Amino acid sequence: MDEISALMQGFSVILTPMNIGLMFVGIILGVLIGVLPGLGGANGVAILLPLTFTMSPTSAIIMLSCIYWGALFGGAITSILFNIPGEPWSVATTFDGYPMAQQGNAGAALTTAFTSSFVGAFIAVVMITFLAPLVAKFALKFGSPEFFAVYLLTFCSFVGMGKGSPFKILASMALGFALASVGMDTVTGQLRLTFGQPELMRGFDFLIAVIGLFGIGEILLSMEEGLKFSGKSAKIDPKVVLQTWKQLPQYWVTSLRSSLIGIWMGITPGGATPASFMAYGLAKKMSKKGSKFGTGQMEGVVAPETAAHAAGTSALLPMLALGIPGSPTAAVLLGGLLIWGLQPGPLLFVEQKDFVWGLIASMYLGNIVGLIVVLSTVPLFASILRIPFSIIAPVIIVICAIGAYTVHNAMLDIWFMLGFGVIGYLFKKLDFPLAPLVLALVLGDKAEDSFRQAMLVSQGDVMIMFSNPLVGGITTLALVLLFWPLISKAIAFIKPPKKPDEFAVERPVD
Repeated sequence: MDEISALMQGFSVILTPMNIGLMFVGIILGVLIGVLPGLGGANGVAILLPLTFTMSPTSAIIMLSCIYWGALFGGAITSILFNIPGEPWSVATTFDGYPMAQQGNAGAALTTAFTSSFVGAFIAVVMITFLAPLVAKFALKFGSPEFFAVYLLTFCSFVGMGKGSPFKILASMALGFALASVGMDTVTGQLRLTFGQPELMRGFDFLIAVIGLFGIGEILLSMEEGLKFSGKSAKIDPKVVLQTWKQLPQYWVTSLRSSLIGIWMGITPGGATPASFMAYGLAKKMSKKGSKFGTGQMEGVVAPETAAHAAGTSALLPMLALGIPGSPTAAVLLGGLLIWGLQPGPLLFVEQKDFVWGLIASMYLGNIVGLIVVLSTVPLFASILRIPFSIIAPVIIVICAIGAYTVHNAMLDIWFMLGFGVIGYLFKKLDFPLAPLVLALVLGDKAEDSFRQAMLVSQGDVMIMFSNPLVGGITTLALVLLFWPLISKAIAFIKPPKKPDEFAVERPVD
C-alpha cells in the first residue's frame, strides 16, 4: 500500500500541462530517433540532454525517458516496413515483421509490435513500482566495500555474460577506465594523464563521449555503407487494429515469457538486444508454429518486441535503486541525474521522493501516450525515410556538435566529440562493444573511490571484500560471472558424453 500511495503522489507531480506536453514532445522525438538508422535511444538522449539543463529535474527526466520509450517504439517501424532495423534490438523484429508487410499485413504487424511493446513495458514498470523501494531499502545497508562489490558485479557480468569476445569487452572497458581517470584525483588532488594540458583537468565529459561514440560513429559507418532509403506508404486502419487486438490474447504465454526474459536482461546488464533475440529463439523453439517462423508469423513479432521494451524499461531499476545503469541509455540518464545535482542510489528514494515516483508514474503514462502516438502517426514517420540520407546525415552531425558545445561552451569539446566519433567508428568496424566503454567511463571513478575508501578503512587488506556475508556473496558472484565462460567450458568438458543407444537401429544408406 505504501508503494501505491507513493505512486499516486507521483501522478499528482507529473499531471501538469507542462509535463504532459513534454511527454508528447519526448515521444515524438523518440519515435523520430528510432526511425532514423544511425541514431538510437542512447544517442537521442545524449544529444538532447543539454536542452534539459534549464528544466526542473522531474520535467527533464520525464522528457528524456519519453524519448527513450519513443525510440523503442520507432525502431519497429523501419524494421517492418523497410527491413532496416532502426535500433539493434529491432533486428529480431525484421525476421517475421518484414515478411508480414510483404504479404500486405503491414498494419497488423505494426499494431502487433506496438501493442507488444506496450505490454512488455507495462509489466516491467509494475515490477519497478514494487521492487525498487525494496532494493533501495536493502542498499541502505551498503558501505564502501559493498558499493565496490556491486560495481565489480556490474563490470564482471558484462565480461562473463556479454555477447561476443570477453577479451574485446575487457579491452573496451579498460579504455573506459583509462578515460575516466583523466583529470584530478578526487582522493589526493593530484593531476593524472593531463600531459600539461589545462583543458584536461576536468577530464572527459561522458556526454561528449557518448555523443561522439554513438551519434558520430554511426553516421560515419552509415556514410561508408552508402545507406539509401526508399520511401513506402504505410497506414494503420482502425479495423485492422481491432482485429489484431482480438488475435493477440492467444499469445499471452509468449508475451509473459518474453517479458520475464526482458526484465531479467534489463536488471542484469544484458540489454534489450540479447533479450529480443533470446525471446525470439525461445518462442520459435516452444511454439507450435515454430517451423514457420521467418515467414510472417505474428508470434515472431510479439516475442522480440515484448522482451526489448521490458528490458529497456527494467534497466532503470538498478539505476534508480543502486546508481548502477543496466543499459547505455540508463548510463546516459545516470549522467543526467548527476548533472542536475541528484545522486542516484538508495538515498534518492528518501531525499527526492517526488522525483523518483514522478519518474515511475511517467513510465505508465509515457507508454500509453507512446502507443497512441505511434498508432496515429505511422504514415508521417514512414515518409521521413524518403528524405535522402545525404540531407539527414549533416543535420544529425550539426545537432551532435551543438549538443557537445553546450556542455561547457568550449570549442575543444567538439574536437573531443569528433575524436570519440572516430573511436566509435573503429570499434564498430572491429566489432568491439561500446556499452562496456560507456559504463566504465561513467562508473570508473566511482568504483575507484569506493575501492580506495574500502582500502583505507581496512588498512590495505583486500579481504575486506569478504568481511561479511553480504559483501562476500556479491564479490563471489562477481568472480563467478567474470570466469563464467571458463567455468561453462570446464563443466562441458567434465560432463561425460552420452552413451550410444544400444537399441538404436542404423538407417541404411541410400
